[in-house]
Amino acid sequence: MANDLPRRCVAEALGTALLVATVVGSGIMASRLTNDIAISLLGNTLPTGAILVVLITMLGPVSGAHFNPVVTLVFALRREIDARPALAYVVAQIVGGIAGTFLAHAMFELPILQASVTVRTGAGQWLAEVVAAFGLVFTILAGLRFRSDAIPWLVGLYITAAYWFTASTSFANPAVAIARALSDTFSGIRPVDLPGFISAELLGALLAMALAGWLLAEPKPIRQMQAAK
Repeated sequence: MANDLPRRCVAEALGTALLVATVVGSGIMASRLTNDIAISLLGNTLPTGAILVVLITMLGPVSGAHFNPVVTLVFALRREIDARPALAYVVAQIVGGIAGTFLAHAMFELPILQASVTVRTGAGQWLAEVVAAFGLVFTILAGLRFRSDAIPWLVGLYITAAYWFTASTSFANPAVAIARALSDTFSGIRPVDLPGFISAELLGALLAMALAGWLLAEPKPIRQMQAAK
């Protein structure tokens, strides 16, 4: 597995890059096609959910398709990935996400280097990110427990829904948040607002891991329960 780490990291970087390019690029396209913010958000939502299904299906067999530092952290804490590859994954995700932002800017002939001025802060936004990350990680863990074959669709559909029921439009991903801070477009976030978002995402992921560890545990056999008594 150590010899395979470069291939896995490239898959993580590529997947995160294409995810961010979709988020940022569809936001730019939507804002150019309409002045209606609700329609723009819909135009941002559907491509994001769709690309997640595609990316997880294609790259899941290569790297596990984390594309998200909090997902990698949870798997590391569950001892399903070692510390060294986990750190490599996170670096690949952040680098890939930034590359995805630059790619979106290049495609739409915008300045490559930007810094967002979109304000995304406050208790409601932070709570929304706790909820967004909690739901994403819980969806992944529950999918692994009961329907691993359906995870691409579960994640894609969850993010599609979370765009609309969370006040933050469901970033749920520190690498994506960092990348979006470098885009002064529809999907941007001020760099100064990143610490609150990332802290909330970490908290949500850890809460999901804790709950899933108890709620989704395999029930003990009846004989084992009787012996324990």
